[in-house]
Amino acid sequence: MAAARGKGKAVRRGESKSPFVLGSIFRIFMKNFMTYTVCEVRPGPNLNLVVGANGTGKSSIVCAICLGLAGRPAFLGRADKVGLFVKEGCMKGMVEIELFKPPENILITRKIYVENNASVWFINGKPATLKAVEEQIAALNIQVDNLCQFLPQDKVGEFTKLSKTQLLEATEKSIGSPEMYQFHCELKNFREKERVLENLCREKTTTLEKMKQRVERYKQDVERYHEFKRHTDLIEMLERKRPWVEYENLREQHEEVKQCRNQVKKELKCLKEMQAPWTRRIQETEENLNNLNMKTRDNTAEIRNISQKYKEKQDALEMKDKQIEEINQAFRMKKDEETNRQKKIHQTQQIIEEWQNELDTMAVCENLQPQIDAVNTELKKLQEDKANIDNDVSDLRAEKTSQEQEEKRIIDRLGQLNNIMHMKEENLKMRFRDTHSALMWLRNNKDKFKKTACEPMMLEINMKDSRHAKYVENHISSNDLRAFVFECQEDMETFLAEVRDRQKLRVNAVCAPDESCAEILPSRPIEELHRYGFYSYLRELFDAPSPVMSYLCNQYRVHDVPVGTQKTRDMIERIIQETNLRQIYTAEERYVIKISSYTKQTISSNTCLKEAQYLSSSVDTEERGQLENQRQDISNTLKSLDARLTALFERQKLLDLRDNKLRQEKKALLERGNRRRQLESKIRVKYDSLRQLEQDAIDLEKEFQLANVKIKEINKQKAELVTEVMHLTKRIIQLNVDKVDLAFQMTRVTAKKNRLQSEYKAGTVQLRAAQQRFHELDNRKQLLYDKCKELMKHAQHICRLGPDQDFPEEFKVAFQTLPNTLEEIDAFLSEEKARASCFTGLSPLVVDEYNKQTQEIQQLTEYLEEKRNELNNYKQNIAQVKEKWINLLKVMIEQINGKFSEFFSSMQCVGEVDLHMENEGMDPMNERRVFEMVVETACRKGTSQYFLITPKLLQNLTYNDKMTVLFVYSGPSMLDTCKWNIKRFKRQQRHLSNMAES
Repeated sequence: MAAARGKGKAVRRGESKSPFVLGSIFRIFMKNFMTYTVCEVRPGPNLNLVVGANGTGKSSIVCAICLGLAGRPAFLGRADKVGLFVKEGCMKGMVEIELFKPPENILITRKIYVENNASVWFINGKPATLKAVEEQIAALNIQVDNLCQFLPQDKVGEFTKLSKTQLLEATEKSIGSPEMYQFHCELKNFREKERVLENLCREKTTTLEKMKQRVERYKQDVERYHEFKRHTDLIEMLERKRPWVEYENLREQHEEVKQCRNQVKKELKCLKEMQAPWTRRIQETEENLNNLNMKTRDNTAEIRNISQKYKEKQDALEMKDKQIEEINQAFRMKKDEETNRQKKIHQTQQIIEEWQNELDTMAVCENLQPQIDAVNTELKKLQEDKANIDNDVSDLRAEKTSQEQEEKRIIDRLGQLNNIMHMKEENLKMRFRDTHSALMWLRNNKDKFKKTACEPMMLEINMKDSRHAKYVENHISSNDLRAFVFECQEDMETFLAEVRDRQKLRVNAVCAPDESCAEILPSRPIEELHRYGFYSYLRELFDAPSPVMSYLCNQYRVHDVPVGTQKTRDMIERIIQETNLRQIYTAEERYVIKISSYTKQTISSNTCLKEAQYLSSSVDTEERGQLENQRQDISNTLKSLDARLTALFERQKLLDLRDNKLRQEKKALLERGNRRRQLESKIRVKYDSLRQLEQDAIDLEKEFQLANVKIKEINKQKAELVTEVMHLTKRIIQLNVDKVDLAFQMTRVTAKKNRLQSEYKAGTVQLRAAQQRFHELDNRKQLLYDKCKELMKHAQHICRLGPDQDFPEEFKVAFQTLPNTLEEIDAFLSEEKARASCFTGLSPLVVDEYNKQTQEIQQLTEYLEEKRNELNNYKQNIAQVKEKWINLLKVMIEQINGKFSEFFSSMQCVGEVDLHMENEGMDPMNERRVFEMVVETACRKGTSQYFLITPKLLQNLTYNDKMTVLFVYSGPSMLDTCKWNIKRFKRQQRHLSNMAES
């Protein structure tokens, strides 16, 4: 790998001559950089062979060279931020490179800060900018971005993908003179601009020709448009004059109508004066007729009022008749009531006589009280027994209800647990159908196994808290989660032979350890880890059958993997250093800690926890078993309660039968002792009722007299009402006579009015005709006036004149040359419109477009001429630069071709520079030849400084005294620099060799 390269020879400080060439790396110093805390490398002037095992720090030297010489992290292909190259755990690092340049070497220092990925530069101990450093590097022709000069391990693939053009440019920059690459760049720029200008001139020439052709077509359209414009201007002027001619014609008509109207107005005035006497007589007749109408209305109103009073009196007479009928009806009711009273008295006397006869025949009451007391005593005892039974039944029913409620609760909870189990099975069926099919076979064939055969772990594992499911799922592989667990190897083989070999199902099965690990203790109590935020081991977060738990403890050490909180995450570095734990779970992450077998360093990796998919729904098997036992106990208790209740109900039924029988006996005894007392009591009640009926007698004679007195009073009131009705009748008759007389008078006055109006009408026919003529002429005058105003506004609008604006003189002159009648104007308009219609498809835009295109042609012609001159200048420049570049390129190609042929000849091969060949990684023979070729070339006098990085070397290679071999063997077991003693190492090696020989 060529890391830095210079040209010519230089003198080292303090020496007259030096093997180092200008720009060679004299010294490399690193502090807190990648794998190094402090390291200093002093390379030789020629070939530097850097050897060391992988991971010992060779790449750190390469990265230091790149970043120390103003290279970007992207050049290395490792990381995109410079802060990532600082040693882990440090906040800043430093790279210092001393470049050979007489008389004083250049010391470039780069301090790298992790925060914000910042860098600070120094040149010879003084602060400098990145640009200043880049200028110093470029002045020494050091190009860390050129893969032909600096080829990191991670950029080898990128180097092989370079095209021929890219490889040529990289070669020019690497070994060619700066003038040659500059000529090449100028040539590319000139050629690019030449192509742009050629395309532009070609495009603009084509555009110019098209524009000229388009303008030629526009020219004919412009001439036709001008002719069309002359016709349209004439049409516009004719259309402006026409409304003025219409207005003038209508104004003359208005003046004629106005004179006729004034003449008719005078005639109308004379006729109105002649009709005045007839008008007065008709008015007097109308006043007389109005008076008669008022009298008739008053008469009619009075007749209506008296008729209303007459109706009210008639209604009062009808009401009196109804009152008399009500009095008679009340007397009839009294009469009927008295008749009914007599009947009830007779019936009551008959009932009393019957009961008295029965009482007389009844014997003296016997003494039944001892029998009744005996029955009462037995009934009381029966009631006490029934109450005791009722209490027992109530207690048993309450207990049964309580047990049934508890049973329902247990059934509901079992249903929930079974539903969760069903969901887990459905999840298994949906995701792993073969595993589910194998599960169904296992459940139906458990008798074929000698020992316990557990279902897939995702069904057997039950989380105590579903929130912890993600820890278990992230710890156990998905293959094991769907695996069946067997206690016996023979059982597992039987199972797999059936489901894998015969049924062709893709299933997993594992065998638990021979010695159970389910109860194995963790390496330390969880209490010792509480201070780090750990609260449990994985095993304590779930339940599982013993074979499953034993397998998980043996395979995944779930008994020794702690689970922590956010507190654990916050102090993770301290935990890794102090606890020696190999796996850790925080709230959201999993940490795996390993010890490097080479460096003995602690390496930790962390991953985010995935959400649980299989174990988030868990069934508590212990709870399920307890619930099943409780359900069985409750079922037995309910059966016992039902048996006791049945016995109590049977006993209660017997007591009810005995109670009914005793009550019937008691009723019979009471009836025998109470019949005489009942009859005596009933007879007394009937006698009281009979006396009440006799006291309630009605005096019909007296009632009849009272009714007659009331009827006479009402008849007296009826007589008064009849008298009033007669007076009202006479008044109505008189008013109707007056109404007829008024009607006769109105008839005579109306006839007189009609006669006067007929005489007046004959004299007013001429007056009406004159009035009608006047109104017609007045309406005609107003209509013509409004029409004149509209025509005036229209004419002003057509000519674009304001209301108060004078008529322009130019319009007067133009109007004089045009016809003066509407007929002539319309004929002239039709003729001009016909001519204008012949010019179709024309637009005023054609003139604007013609002018615009003409101007653009002129501008484009000038622009095209300018670009053609510019193109000629570029062609001359290209010819000059190309000649210079070709000459330099030929010299470089000849040199490369000679050396390339020489290199291949040394490998007993033939090759040229322009040969492109793709092959594998070299074989040992070619690797040896290439190494010898590199040694020979790099160790020649006056050659550039080279760095070759390799993790291994073939044996018995050819070396040169000018080579510098740098062994990199960094590691935790490495001796400190101050303790390094080559002589002691050689003595020890000789001693060991002698011991081996002896």
